[in-house]
This record gives sequence, C-alpha cells and structure tokens, in this order.
Amino acid sequence: MSEKRKELAEVLSNREISAGIYDMWVRTDEIAGFAVPGQFVSLYCTDGSRLLPRPVSICEISTDKQAVRLVYRIAGKGTEEFSKLMSGDGIQLAGPMGNGFPQKAGASFLIGGGIGIPPMLELAKRLEGEKQIVLGFRDEQFLVEDFKKYGPVCIATEDGSAGTKGNVLDAILENGLKAERIYACGPLPMLRALKEYAAKKGMECYVSLEERMACGIGACLGCVCKSKKTDLHTNVKNKRICKEGPVFEAGEVEF
Repeated sequence: MSEKRKELAEVLSNREISAGIYDMWVRTDEIAGFAVPGQFVSLYCTDGSRLLPRPVSICEISTDKQAVRLVYRIAGKGTEEFSKLMSGDGIQLAGPMGNGFPQKAGASFLIGGGIGIPPMLELAKRLEGEKQIVLGFRDEQFLVEDFKKYGPVCIATEDGSAGTKGNVLDAILENGLKAERIYACGPLPMLRALKEYAAKKGMECYVSLEERMACGIGACLGCVCKSKKTDLHTNVKNKRICKEGPVFEAGEVEF
C-alpha cells in the first residue's frame, strides 16, 4: 500500500458526462505518482458543516501531468459541491487510499457496473495480456470510448438500449467470452453473481467493494465487511474496506 498524502490539488477540468455523473481531472503534487489502479482518494468539502471527506475511486492516472481523474456521481451535498468546481479551483484531498488490484498476466475479464465502471479504466490501461472488458449500465452509457482504447468492450443494459439486454453475466454468456480471472467493481448483487460464477468455473476473482466511509484510514471501523479469517487489528472476522480493501480476493470476504 502506498503512503497516504494530504494536499491541496488544482482542478484542471470538471464536466457532466452523464445524468448526475461528473468527470474531474485534478493536478496533485505527489498523489498521482504513487497511486495504482483500484485505489481511491478522500475529497474534503469547503463547507464547515460537512467535516468528513468523501471517498472517490481513481479512474485514471497521468504521471506526466501529475494528475488523477475522478469520475463520481452526485449522491449528496458533498458531491454536489464538487460538481460546481471549475478549472483553477483548489480542492483538498488525501490519498492514495487502500489497496489496488493485483496485476497478473493472462486472459482477464475487466467488469464494471454503474459507478463501479470508472475504477476499471486505469487497470485496463496497465494490465498486460488478453482483456475482455464488460460494462453494465442501467440505461445511459459513459466512458465506453475510453475503454475501447485498451481492449474489446461488451455492453449490457437493463433496458436493452445497447448491447445485451440484462446484466454483465448475460453479456459474458451471450458473447461466449472466456478468461482466466475476473477483476470487478460495481453493485453488490453483481459482485455476488460474479463470485459464484468464478467459483463454479475455478477462476480467480478480485472485487472492489464500495461502502460508506467516515475516516477513510481504518481507525473508525465504519466500513467493515465479514471475512473468513480473523483480522489482526480487531481479532474478529472482519476487514476494513478502506484499509485492507477496497480490493479483495472474492473468496476472502463475505458480501
């Protein structure tokens, strides 16, 4: 895990790319140089009534520009504040937080669902070997063209407006896709289905879990999930998503 840093970053751009979903690039002093796919940053509001930072997954990393790309959904007053930021504005953030995806060679599924799609982009850029990218949307799509730069993309939509009508597993089965392992981020029902699918097929499966977080550094125990093994920090069977995660081997945790 990379050492956490806190700094005042500069907003380079910030725009709406889908209904309620924003795409923001921020220039950092050090964070971009230490971040890896699957990690996140904590963004701080300027409004004093909102003391806790908001965790946002890292979508893309530019070490040349010392910048990170953050794609987030407006979910409350904090993220609504971020959506109003403009180029040149400052924003305080800490990171990189958590543990990222292990990068292994060979044929892999990169699967994202909803707002779990952005964290998969940097992994798609860096991962070596054959990649099958599968993206699941409720309706309106985003970031599809970005992913196409790094491998073939299959789409699943709930309403059938594009690609396979259904979920990401439906798209895998309909297109006869095969791989050695799964990397995934998205809603829990999707991750549960992929965990079960991987177990049946004897595949490795790594999932990025999303959870509400308070401190973001593992101190408050506000974002724990059940684990198979006893955690050395608490001596009970749980894992802190912000600290031991957000990426886990699927068989290591219960969700």
